[in-house]
Amino acid sequence: MNYTTYVTSLANLMAADPTTIDFQNFLPDCIAYAENRIYREIDLLNTVVVNGTQSLTAGVRRFPIPTNGSAGIFYTVTGVNVITPAGVIPDKGVRNQLTAVSMDYLNSVWNSSQTLSLPQSFAMVDQFNIIVGPWPDQSYGVEIIGTVQPAPLSSANPTTFLTTYLQDLFLAASMIFASGYMRDFGAQSDNPQQAASWESQYQTLFQSANLLELRKKWAGPAWTPFSSIPVSQTR
Repeated sequence: MNYTTYVTSLANLMAADPTTIDFQNFLPDCIAYAENRIYREIDLLNTVVVNGTQSLTAGVRRFPIPTNGSAGIFYTVTGVNVITPAGVIPDKGVRNQLTAVSMDYLNSVWNSSQTLSLPQSFAMVDQFNIIVGPWPDQSYGVEIIGTVQPAPLSSANPTTFLTTYLQDLFLAASMIFASGYMRDFGAQSDNPQQAASWESQYQTLFQSANLLELRKKWAGPAWTPFSSIPVSQTR
């Protein structure tokens, strides 16, 4: 599925004319609702990004989280590696994995720049910054691992991971939002069954999609990449 076929399928399910101004104005909000919901609820491997382009500043514990070009900001940071020796890129050095802790912990244990060393821990300050402890004694390279939200579906970006691999889930999420649009945003009072029906379909599809992502990470049944297999029985 691509942008054109998505619009056609959505319009058919809605019994709407996709050429009208109202539909064209509604479409970006519908796409945003569906994409935001899916990206928030499923940790897709496709959204994981690794950035090793920046370095710590010696004697400064705050580190601005780098952006990722067209991929934008990190939505979640899942790992931080400090690279030794200082001045080398990640693949030419040694990755020293930092332990995620609270700001209170860092402020208590490493509360001064008087003790400079190789950092061991990090804490999130906000969406855009972390702090490390101990304070760095050199300008070590930093490798940030985390998730981003891909560019939204549009006529200029006609295919995404969701339209390629999770078409059914994406359409179901879109129809939850569209149910309100079709009923003057009163779906809960005008036709509560329609919104509830699409929500139920979304939840069913979500379970299978989420299980597949867990299997990709070797977090399926018994920490394997396989689906659940019935126990064999002898007759």
